[in-house]
Amino acid sequence: MDESMKRLQEKLIEVEIEGENLLLARQQLVENDRVRNGSREALTALRRRAKTTKTSVPTPFESIMRGVESRPLVKEVCPTCGNHDSKEKTWVIFPGTDVFANIPFHAAHTILEKDQTLLDYEAKKLQSFVKEKSLWISDQGVLADRISPGVLRSMVMLSDKPKTERNE
Repeated sequence: MDESMKRLQEKLIEVEIEGENLLLARQQLVENDRVRNGSREALTALRRRAKTTKTSVPTPFESIMRGVESRPLVKEVCPTCGNHDSKEKTWVIFPGTDVFANIPFHAAHTILEKDQTLLDYEAKKLQSFVKEKSLWISDQGVLADRISPGVLRSMVMLSDKPKTERNE
């Protein structure tokens, strides 16, 4: 094989590997979203059980200022538990396993909230990876027959800025 054919073959192998990585990242993003939605639903169910919302429980500062003279100065108020008995047991299934556990209410929602934060971070990381790989593959000219590199670059670089009103 001559040198140009070897370079072409190496380039095709590189693009194919990056394409596989892109497809794997997209699949992982879908799985991550599925788990994130399940976690969000579980947190909502726990908030309903505690009869709270994200904003219904007063902050510790608001609690302090209502009755400074009758209460201790610092009282932690969990935004999810509120006045609910935090030691009450609740059943939880851990993600990715078939293990059920009967753990305290406060521990259950704390675990779910930490998992939700981690899943949000992972989702953002995967989205940026997908954008980066899509742009790289487009720059290689692989998608030129379907989407031009300029159009793909403009789609990848989009930001969530509100549209300005037009005077017509």
